[in-house]
Amino acid sequence: MKILKAVVLAVPCLLMSCSSLRVYQDLGTAAGLPALLLPDDQEGQEEDADTAAERVDSVRTQDGPLIMNAIRDSKTGEMIATDVIKASRVVARFRNIAERAGRISLTFDVSVPKALVTSDCQLRFYPQIEAGDISARLDPLFITGQAYRKRQLRGYERYRMFLESIIQDSTVFIRQDQLEKFIERYFPETFAMKNDTSVVPDPEAENLFGVDQRAALAHYTKHGLKRRNRWKMENKDSMFRKFVRSPFDGSVSLDTVMTAGDGSLVYRYTHEMASAPGLRKLYVSLDGVVYRDGEKVAGMPSPERLTFYVSSLSSLADNTPRYLFRIVDRVVTDNTDAFLDFGQGSHVLDSLHEGNAAELGRIRRCFNDIYSRHDLILDSIVVTASCSPEGRIGYNGRLAEARSRSVREYILAGNSQLEDSLVRTRHIPENWEYFCRLVSNDTVLSLDSRKRILEIAAWEDKDRSESRLSGMPEYRYLREKIYPRLRTVNFRFFMHRPDVEKDTIHTKVLDTVYMAGLEALRNLDYKKAATILAAYGDYNAALALASSGYDGPALEILSSMPAPDAKAYYLAAVLYSRAGEHDRALDCFSASVEKDPSMAHRANLDPELSPVAVKYHSVYGMMP
Repeated sequence: MKILKAVVLAVPCLLMSCSSLRVYQDLGTAAGLPALLLPDDQEGQEEDADTAAERVDSVRTQDGPLIMNAIRDSKTGEMIATDVIKASRVVARFRNIAERAGRISLTFDVSVPKALVTSDCQLRFYPQIEAGDISARLDPLFITGQAYRKRQLRGYERYRMFLESIIQDSTVFIRQDQLEKFIERYFPETFAMKNDTSVVPDPEAENLFGVDQRAALAHYTKHGLKRRNRWKMENKDSMFRKFVRSPFDGSVSLDTVMTAGDGSLVYRYTHEMASAPGLRKLYVSLDGVVYRDGEKVAGMPSPERLTFYVSSLSSLADNTPRYLFRIVDRVVTDNTDAFLDFGQGSHVLDSLHEGNAAELGRIRRCFNDIYSRHDLILDSIVVTASCSPEGRIGYNGRLAEARSRSVREYILAGNSQLEDSLVRTRHIPENWEYFCRLVSNDTVLSLDSRKRILEIAAWEDKDRSESRLSGMPEYRYLREKIYPRLRTVNFRFFMHRPDVEKDTIHTKVLDTVYMAGLEALRNLDYKKAATILAAYGDYNAALALASSGYDGPALEILSSMPAPDAKAYYLAAVLYSRAGEHDRALDCFSASVEKDPSMAHRANLDPELSPVAVKYHSVYGMMP
């Protein structure tokens, strides 16, 4: 039984090529591990002692004691162990990347050693980004050996031949020659119709044959061939998986063919992504798998991940709160109009009328709002009723006065907190001022009509004016649409602030609009930030515009600032550098560092200032 098990386990090994076995063996050594690297054109930040590690590992595998070189100390005469430590290769493990216009771009190298590149295998690498709770897999990298690719193409070719074997013409399933001989022998008159172009309906044709048409076709049909063809059509997907064991992937970032022994491969991977509020750091890791003939045969150890620190211009925002200075009056007034229906020539207030009930309910809510406020105390209420121009002005005056008293009595009866002395009444016989305003803004009346109506309304004798209007063609419209809006009751509330002794005081309150723009800037919503802050024309407005790509307006704001601080000079340096004016950028950067020396280190975070940093080093003999 053990012998049989050993034979079964040995079969896969016999199927593998020598190059495949070498790959599996090399996966356990440093020479056979893939690596994540940062491009060599930027600074290294972390020591990677690969050479020293290899040396130590080789020493650990030796049998017997560890023997090192020794020299004699010239003073003491003692033998002192010594060894030559090989230099370590400095490799960057983290990098600062810049966020611009809400997007960031990552660049890193995927290094595949020579030992992993083999002809009959495919290496699949899956880069992944991690940022806090967010994890996203990037497009994979495939490195395909020549022999593996040939098998891939052969699989597609076999599947193409399978598809071509599917019969599309249904007449192939009929033994036509035998069917025609049958008809020619037993029904010569019907067979003569073969070359006849006239149309014969199916029932009539069946009568001519003397047999059922379907029965004849079924008799001369190749049923086995038909069943086999149907099976092929129904199993196309499973046959694809059978022939194409390793299909091409359209989402692959790189799929290149390498021959074994031709050397290592370094792929420069660039990925652009949207940034997010609060994104300060992200990691890039790499998983790898070895495939042979479409099947996973080995996993690769994940290399040490890379760290990217995200820098944004929004971090330069001035977070100082902004306040507005306001004048607060001790006396506060407010008013509202109520459209109450008294009936023609009546001053009785019908509170059960549908329209009146809604308006009176709204007035009660106004009273409740005033009573609920602790910062205002009600001093008095003035109730003013008015009438439309219909009728004599003297009669309308008495009617308006009676209506105002009726409303006063109603609100006093319904509000126990309201003292009788706080409510006063006024009346306007005919509200011609409001009438003229309504006519001027009306869009139905023509311009000439409005002009004539306003001229008549300006007459000193208002009874004469109303009489003249009643004879105009537009009077019906005025009476039905304009006049009802003149029958209003106005409530004017007079209040005061108890904690204010002077008539007016000056105070400052937080500018909520500005702070909303600042919050949008910190959250990388540059479009909203620029829309809100541009009107203020200050440093944060320039920063929002610069972050949105409006460098010209941003520079105009910075140039007009009377006393720029270190951040303003630094932002100007970034903008001048973007425009290619490196001399002016250097001047602004130097001024920024002079005002705040810590700004010198900020240049490492913004790629626009790389040429400026080089100039700064050459001029001042120091590197920011």
